Amino acid sequence: MALHFSKQEYANRLERLKAKMAEENLDCLLLFAQESMYWLTGYDTFGYCFFQSMIVKANGEIALLTRAPDLRQAQHTSIVENIIIWTDKGGADPTLNLHNILSDMDLVGAKIGVEYDTVGLTAKYGMDVNSRLSSFAQLQDASELVNGLRLVKSEEELEYVRKAGELSDLALDAAIKTTKAGASEGDILAAMHSAIFSAGGDYAGNEFIIGSGRDALLCRYKSGRRTLDRNDQLTLEWSGAWAHYHAAMMRTLITGKPSSRHIELHEAASAAHVGVRQAMQIGNTFSDMFDAHAKALDEAGLSKHRLNACGYSLGAVYTPCWMDKPMIFSGNETEIVENMVIFTHMIIADSESETAMTIGQSYITKASGPQDLSRHDIDLIVC
Repeated sequence: MALHFSKQEYANRLERLKAKMAEENLDCLLLFAQESMYWLTGYDTFGYCFFQSMIVKANGEIALLTRAPDLRQAQHTSIVENIIIWTDKGGADPTLNLHNILSDMDLVGAKIGVEYDTVGLTAKYGMDVNSRLSSFAQLQDASELVNGLRLVKSEEELEYVRKAGELSDLALDAAIKTTKAGASEGDILAAMHSAIFSAGGDYAGNEFIIGSGRDALLCRYKSGRRTLDRNDQLTLEWSGAWAHYHAAMMRTLITGKPSSRHIELHEAASAAHVGVRQAMQIGNTFSDMFDAHAKALDEAGLSKHRLNACGYSLGAVYTPCWMDKPMIFSGNETEIVENMVIFTHMIIADSESETAMTIGQSYITKASGPQDLSRHDIDLIVC
């Protein structure tokens, strides 16, 4: 088996999950989030684009219902031994297979938690699950159960997080080396990916964000490539990924001479970033971090140019997005505890002057203060 963690690590995770299920009085948990399955057993696949479910009983018994292409995937990458295949054919209904498995596992009338809030369970299949099982068992939303356990990382996980940070740094090195007047966005993107893959990294949970000129104000990926001008701006958001663990970064790079507005916005973004980092203390909340971000940018007169969130938790996540919960926004009272991994981003998009500025860095929360996952500072990068 190609396991990324020790058998003891997986055993510890299962014990934590069983204790949480006991707190919730759950007899069974149906996992549909690929992140949950990976965290609990090592099962590594993109087969969640089809119907699959991992069944976890309160006593720790685990079964996986999936399709034939993922049989060997589960055998090679996970600790799961009980793998049941549903067959692709006309009229197939995998929720019937799930019903039968639960019946065989003596779960008729049981209290079952379901991970509804995940791309691994489409709205259609969610309705099918409810229709099939509502008269069979007591169903309740348990979408945040495993997410809450995944939020605090073990020492084995943090090794991968730090490796992801090293890969992100290599990607920034490649971007700086490649960015210049006349350079193609495609060449910059290729250099960043090459640096990560050549060092043994994985695909990230979503596309890298890249945009120059007017598109530097965007904070989502879009198709199409552009060639950089002599005086230009290039916004990048990317993440190295190691065993699916992420350590995201974000920067706006300048070619030629930065404008006075670039310098002004970078000073404001830097002040906001420092404020958020200072608020990233054990015992504070995610809302405290956002408030520091908002205070710095609002005092700089940039309230209409900032966003209403300034980061999020990171971990082992799958497409379509590397963002993990919780997010950093106003009123999020999630407490900061030791060994969380948090990405903070300062994103300023001044559409009036078409000027962009961003700073993004990832940290491990520690009692001594946030531990930076990058060797790069937050100075303005001029290429």
